[in-house]
This record gives sequence, structure tokens and C-alpha cells, in this order.
Amino acid sequence: MTIAQLNNRAARRLFMDCHALLEQPSGSAKADALLDLITRLGFVQLDSINTVARAHDMILYSRRPSYRPAALKRVYEKDRSLFEHWTHDAAVLPMEFYPQWHLRFQRDAEVLRKRYRNWHRDGYEAKFKSVLDHIRDHGPVGSSDVGKDETKGSGGWWDWHPSKTALEYLWRSGALTVVGRSGFQKRYDLTERVIDDALLPIQNTIDPSSTVDWLCNAALDRLGFATSGELAAFWATATPAESATWCKLAEAEGRIVPLDIALADGRSRKVYARPNVIETASDLPPPPGRMRVLSPFDPAVRDRKRAEGLFGFHYRIEVFTPAAKRRYGYYVFPLMEGDRLVGRIDMKAQRQEGKLNVTGLWPEQGVKWPASRQNRLEAELERVCRFTGLDRVNFADGWLHGPL
Repeated sequence: MTIAQLNNRAARRLFMDCHALLEQPSGSAKADALLDLITRLGFVQLDSINTVARAHDMILYSRRPSYRPAALKRVYEKDRSLFEHWTHDAAVLPMEFYPQWHLRFQRDAEVLRKRYRNWHRDGYEAKFKSVLDHIRDHGPVGSSDVGKDETKGSGGWWDWHPSKTALEYLWRSGALTVVGRSGFQKRYDLTERVIDDALLPIQNTIDPSSTVDWLCNAALDRLGFATSGELAAFWATATPAESATWCKLAEAEGRIVPLDIALADGRSRKVYARPNVIETASDLPPPPGRMRVLSPFDPAVRDRKRAEGLFGFHYRIEVFTPAAKRRYGYYVFPLMEGDRLVGRIDMKAQRQEGKLNVTGLWPEQGVKWPASRQNRLEAELERVCRFTGLDRVNFADGWLHGPL
């Protein structure tokens, strides 16, 4: 059997199209339009770091510059068109996906019972009833509203009191639903009061094979092509073994085909794709030439190995690296131009002064930084300023570094 081949540029563009990065960044970012964008991406990761803007806001802004955080809050907390749970990390997902998370609730319940015990969360299981009763009687709560009589230390994840642990467990296992955040702190309510009955699981009817089929299909549609391991990692619910079995069956049934994609360094990689992948890729237009600032948690670079293979862009976030050992900076943003990742920028919003302070920019190897490219960067940074409510961009002394 002859395996089809996709060159690197075509592979990058197919991947970008799946991530809504191949079209002009424009259009509505409210209500149904925002929900459609999140559905297209599959999920949007939530993160609390607010160096310039929170990750979920930057992800949506980079595709729809008209986006403002209030729109996500409305779709999530008022319209109830999204729910919050875990993929590889905390994320908001379209409510229509909720039935596919029943398997995740079941598996998290099994895994977390053991994990929390290993973390010495003594007594959290005894708090299930009191936490549920409190919410039933008093409405949605945050972790500070329960367990006030319990011993607490610093309040970090390593020092949860039993009732906070119970809240997280009941949420991850499906009994509670997060209904929003206050100051980025989750607020929980009873799932039965939040989720439509039609989306709730029927007792003893969870079908793992059906869910795995949905998860793998949905992941492939949002990646364009993938290994079985990448399909499993996308939602982080199906196991690698389940995904590998799905690939074998789907290939035998003609739903997917093997494909060789060329990587940025000239090597090739075997993946799976839809049977019409070559035609789909050949019909895609070239990307817009404008510069985009991507969040470190953007779907296009979240899988660091995949981004390096496709774009030749080696990226690691250094927020947990001691300052003296950082190569670049605390929270460095990838820069996308056309179908290339051309550099990375270290910047921070200094809100009291109303400025976006750029402390460092590193072009990628082989990328020149003429005035035309600098103009495109400055135009994008001005847009970021408007998005974040800042007045101006400031380039610190020695901000431009040589290519890597």
C-alpha cells in the first residue's frame, strides 16, 4: 500500500486551519459566534497567570480581536453554553460535549480517590455529605465557604483542608458543576441544578467504546492529522491503548488512512488522517501575513513536541524555572506570522503606568528582523494594548536579541 505524503508547509496550514489560525483574525466574538469558535477548537484552557492577559482570553483574542472577556463570562456563566472540567488541564468546553464527559467523571472518581489518599487528604470522604447538604441548602459555594472550622495552612494545593478536597473530588467526579469563577476562584453547585436532564448520565449506561470513538474522531477533526498517542492526549480521557485500538479499527473500516507528513527538519512522521486529507490541504488558502501574539497555552503550541516538529519551534514555559536559570523570561509569548513561528517575546502589562513593557524579543534562527517586520509587530502590540486597556507600548533598553 502506497502511503500518501504531505509536505511541511501543507501540514502546517492544515493544522493552522483546524485551529482557526489560517483566516484573517476578524469577526464577531460574542454569543453564538464565540461558542462556535470554542467548539471548533474543542476547548479553551483556563489559566490564572495574568502577565498581560489570562491564557483563555489571549487564545480567543488572537483569533477574534474584537473579543472581550465579558463575552466568555456571559456564554459560560449566564447562557450556560459551556461547562468547565479537565482535558489535560482545566478548560471550558461546549455544553453539547457534556455527555462525552461521563466516562471522564467515572475515571476521575477512581483515580482521585487513590491520589488524594496518597496526598494525605485525611477525612475528605467523610465531608461529601456535609458539603453536598451545605450547597443544597445555601446555594453555590467557593472553597472559602466550607470547612471554616478545619485546620488550614498556607492554602496552596498541597495544603487543602478536607472540605476543599471534597469539593474538588465531587466536581471532578460529576456530582458538582463549576458555575463560574470569582477572582478566578471556582464556585460549585449541584450538577442536578445546573445541567439539563437530557445531558445527564442514565444509571449504568456509560459505554466506554462509544465515548472513545467520539473522543478520537473529535480529536482528529481538531488536529487534522495525528498519531494514536496525540489523539489520546488531546482530551486526556481515552488511554493510549484505547486510542491505538481505535486507530486500527478505523483504518480497517476506511474512516482514516495512514499519512506521512514532512517535519520542519526534513524528517517524516507517520500519522493518521481522513481519507480526503490531501485534497483538503491543497484547497487551503495561504495564511494572512499579520503578526499574532500567541498564549503559551494556545492550542497551536500546547503540544510542545508537535509544535517543534511542524514549525521547528522549541518552546518551554519558564514560570516554574528559578529566575537565574531562565533562558528567556517568566512568561514568554510565541509570535506567529503567516505559517511560521518567527520568534518569542517577553512582555508584561504595567497597569498602573498604562503601558505594555517589552523586555525581550528573540527572532528564530534564520529569521531577519527588518523594519517591515518590526512594524507588523508594533501594530499587533498596539492591538494588544487596546485589548488589555493599556495606553502604549514601551520597548526596554536592549530588548532585541540576536537570532537563536
